[in-house]
Amino acid sequence: QLQASGGGLVQAGGSLRLSCATSGRTFSSYSMGWFRRSPGKEREFVAQMFWRSNGTDYADSVKGRFTMSRNNANNAVYLQMNSLKPEDTAVYYCAADFNGVGYREMMSWDYWGQGTLVTVSS
Repeated sequence: QLQASGGGLVQAGGSLRLSCATSGRTFSSYSMGWFRRSPGKEREFVAQMFWRSNGTDYADSVKGRFTMSRNNANNAVYLQMNSLKPEDTAVYYCAADFNGVGYREMMSWDYWGQGTLVTVSS
């Protein structure tokens, strides 16, 4: 079970930190990811952190502005979003992929949270 939180309204250039709390004893075996769905668009990949190496992978649109981290002791992942732009407005979803190898396609991900809304005003 995944529970995303931390969304809200922020002005362009501002920052937000999203959190995703998980339950289960095998959290460290899951690659964790963030996706988003902007108004009128399909859900898209934002970032992921690999379960084995803790390496990260970011969409080009957020690279250099967003940073993903995880805390295996707390079974949680985070998405620090800086220099936010109006086009970052979306519902953000966290996802988990057991022993994930880095696929960005949604069908590769096993579990999804309910989403948290981020609104960036211009």
